[in-house]
Amino acid sequence: MTFWICRTCGVEHESRPDVCAICADERQWVPDDGQHWTTLEELAAEGERISVEELEPDLFALDTVPDVGIGPTAKIVRTVQGNLMFDVLGYVDDDAVAAVRDLGGLAFIVASHPHMYGVQVEWSRRLGGVPILVSEPDAGWLARSDDAVELWKGDREVLPGVTLSQPGGHFPGSSVAYWASGAAGKGVLLSGDTIFANPDRTSVSFMRSYPNRIPLSGAVVQRVARHVARFEFDRLYNNFRGIIPTDAREVVLRSAERHAAWTSGAYDHLT
Repeated sequence: MTFWICRTCGVEHESRPDVCAICADERQWVPDDGQHWTTLEELAAEGERISVEELEPDLFALDTVPDVGIGPTAKIVRTVQGNLMFDVLGYVDDDAVAAVRDLGGLAFIVASHPHMYGVQVEWSRRLGGVPILVSEPDAGWLARSDDAVELWKGDREVLPGVTLSQPGGHFPGSSVAYWASGAAGKGVLLSGDTIFANPDRTSVSFMRSYPNRIPLSGAVVQRVARHVARFEFDRLYNNFRGIIPTDAREVVLRSAERHAAWTSGAYDHLT
């Protein structure tokens, strides 16, 4: 079947509306010259491809080259019981499917939030109907349905040592994936942009909208930080190439305190 991909966010749609609902939301944006749409066939003709890189043992990064939509980096966690794709690209082709099969295929596909849905249904279908886990609070943002979609909420251990959880914040159902054996057994948090690794690699940010600079309240940020601090993790990867290489759990807690202090007015004397 033909489906459409939003050029701005990279999310698949069953039909082509005048405006992508995800882009029209205050967390995203519609280009000045209007919404643009594409297909896998058009992208392939333009020379689109997907690169695969090992970030650390059993953790792999997938990138579209050039960027499709927002241009996120999908992550694949490999375990002896199966693999998890966390966050999804807006493109897939036969070479990418073959590369993922070489890694052991996928047991689950999960997007951290609606901006990261990408072409998740197409990935699922090309890999034999992989279950797509969608946060129940955010299910209304789905623009392409499929029998592989399964709603979930709360905490869910999808593979031994790999737990999904929903701290919310950026979206009500914004999710993270905790991988206990990552970082040489010290734990890894895949945080999407619920918690965004900053360029300094020693702090993180929490936002309702990154492109439109809409902050979250200090109370929400501290709630999100406490939620993920239940897990022991030393390293954090966001949904692009951002990383907190070490001491990430403490970085998250410390950054949340800083955010709360600034939004409360505690540092207004410095402005």
